[in-house]
Amino acid sequence: MSVQSVLDELRGIPGTGETIPIVDPVTEEQITEFTDCGPEAIDAAVSRAKETAESRVWSGVPDYDRARVLWKIADLIDENADLLADLESVNAGIPASQAKVITRVGSEWFRYYAGWCTKIDGIARDVNTGGLTGVESHMHAYTLREPYDVVGLIFPWNGPVFNYCAKLAPALAAGSSTVVKPAEETPLSALVLTRILHEAGIPEGVVNLVNGYGHTAGAQITAHPDVDKVAFTGSTEVGREIVRASAASNLNKVTLELGGKSPVLIFDDADLDMAIAMAGFGCFLHSGQVCMLGSRIFAQRGVYERVVAGIATIADNLQLGGPKDEGVMIGPLISERQLNRVMGYLDQGRADGAELVTGGHRLDRKGYFVHPTVATNVDPATSRLFQEEIFGPVVTILPFDDEDEAIALANDTAYGLAGTVWTQNLGRAHRLAKRLKAGTVGLNCQLQFDHSMPFGGYKQSGWGYESGKAGIDTYLQSKTVWAQM
Repeated sequence: MSVQSVLDELRGIPGTGETIPIVDPVTEEQITEFTDCGPEAIDAAVSRAKETAESRVWSGVPDYDRARVLWKIADLIDENADLLADLESVNAGIPASQAKVITRVGSEWFRYYAGWCTKIDGIARDVNTGGLTGVESHMHAYTLREPYDVVGLIFPWNGPVFNYCAKLAPALAAGSSTVVKPAEETPLSALVLTRILHEAGIPEGVVNLVNGYGHTAGAQITAHPDVDKVAFTGSTEVGREIVRASAASNLNKVTLELGGKSPVLIFDDADLDMAIAMAGFGCFLHSGQVCMLGSRIFAQRGVYERVVAGIATIADNLQLGGPKDEGVMIGPLISERQLNRVMGYLDQGRADGAELVTGGHRLDRKGYFVHPTVATNVDPATSRLFQEEIFGPVVTILPFDDEDEAIALANDTAYGLAGTVWTQNLGRAHRLAKRLKAGTVGLNCQLQFDHSMPFGGYKQSGWGYESGKAGIDTYLQSKTVWAQM
């Protein structure tokens, strides 16, 4: 199988909706197209998932056998790693070296959750209780952990393989049947991954891939009365729409991994060389198109000028280019729409009086490239550069004097996905870890991740958690059973 065969296959999938072009963000040229699947295809996919759930063709498979299938999926992802990495590069403009890392992380989701298949346990107790009758009885009580029957999985364009695996692995480990919709910008790798699932032994109808726009196919999944749960990664605005759809439909359960505007606090006693290097990498990776990047940097006043100069130097020396260009470190934005969005923020920032130390412009070449941008002199109360998730290579840097001011600035946002503290004072580090309103905090490190640790957000950065035990718990329901002894 080749990249071209995947492009051809996508073009041949039937649908009843609008034709959607797939554009290479490096060349701005259309490489294929596909048709929005339409409401009838969504109904059919949900119906297949419901039928397999009710007949228990997957949830009824013994735990050890489910685990073996998930492990096989991981092996097949590794065998197809080069193709998947090429698809990530072509579709999303991700540099080849980074695309290979993402693919390896993807396979490990399935290995990790294969281990959980045999560990889905409830609790049991002998209880002497009168219950609501007041008549004391000897009872045996236990809980069952059961999968949601039909789960809708909707994921974004900024890491297609990563997000596909992150959601599907725990859902399959739990025993759910699924309807999977990738972002309309990046549907290519999902075709290969879905084929891998079936080759590994996932029964037909358990994983149902559909393609289309978020406002059509995605909206139909979230509002469908036979979908019991929706797991979504994307913008906070769309997350709100999903919650409204759940309320208006069947109150299906919702897990949301949403936006971020993560703070990085650099104190004057930090290892500045390390802090500046990691903060620079941690705000411009994937052209800023990662939800947990540190897009707001705060430096203690004594080192502020050095931090600004250091981050600006990194921005000026990052090599932008196509995925296979030699030495390329970051690629383009995903689309013309995203390019216009980022440039709109930069224009607004200039109008509001922000100083753009470096960057602020589109590269004079083909492709949706924006020069990494460092902004200072922004008003935390009013600046959209400071307050809103841009999802581009833009970072704001502000000074602070003490811990209280640093925390006030860091928490002054609607988001709460991640945060970082750089200091050699361990007491301060752990003190501030408790005060930061964020689901993940790095102490003298950034962008740390492991499949075994929960990942989620505070405030408007989401509901629920992915990864670890918490990740599989979101796909399981608890049932309490009482037995008269």
